[in-house]
Amino acid sequence: MSNLLANYLNKRITEKEVIKKSAFPSGGPVITISREVGCNAVMLAELIAARLNSRKPAVSWKVISKEIFQESAKELQMDPKQVMKTLYQSEKFAFEEMLKAFSDKNYKSERKIKKTIKGVILHIALDGHNIMVGRAVHIIAKDIKNALHIRLVAPLDYRINSIMKYNNLDEQEAIKYIRRVDKERIAYRKALLEDDPQNELFDITLNRAVFSDEEIVDIIEFTAMKKKIFQNS
Repeated sequence: MSNLLANYLNKRITEKEVIKKSAFPSGGPVITISREVGCNAVMLAELIAARLNSRKPAVSWKVISKEIFQESAKELQMDPKQVMKTLYQSEKFAFEEMLKAFSDKNYKSERKIKKTIKGVILHIALDGHNIMVGRAVHIIAKDIKNALHIRLVAPLDYRINSIMKYNNLDEQEAIKYIRRVDKERIAYRKALLEDDPQNELFDITLNRAVFSDEEIVDIIEFTAMKKKIFQNS
């Protein structure tokens, strides 16, 4: 991901330019995937990227997820875990944040962290040929024309079994894992967006329990072509 950071820093745009590009979107194409816990979105995103890259070898689609925190942390000169901790548990660290502001010369405020993450997300989305998983990207990148926004859902039993299989957990541990991650995602959205959108819109919502991986990739590729997000790429 070092090339991604270098690209971001070399082409870094001011906040005014970011706003301008958002208001008159010409970036992308980008695919965003929002998901319920246990839907294996990153694995599916890798399959989508492989399919798209095989169709047009001259273009390189990349999967972006936790890398958003890593690149933001480099920009902020912070530990990625601290960036995540600030957003996932921001309310718990309000007093600690106040103390650090007086004692740590390298201290970064929550406001600065949020602004940086939003900037990184928007830049990567505008840069194009990225499949971005989670991190509320579909909201931050909602004004980009050449974008496909996907939501993955599944019955609880499917998600529990998926967590058990891929995380090597028993059933009770898998349930606890789902609850913990759900809480973290709610805290993240609340910290980053400052409110929880009640009417989120996606281009397509897919039930992971109904379709195979290959079928879902087929549906997403077909939908992307119908929406013409590849038109200028």
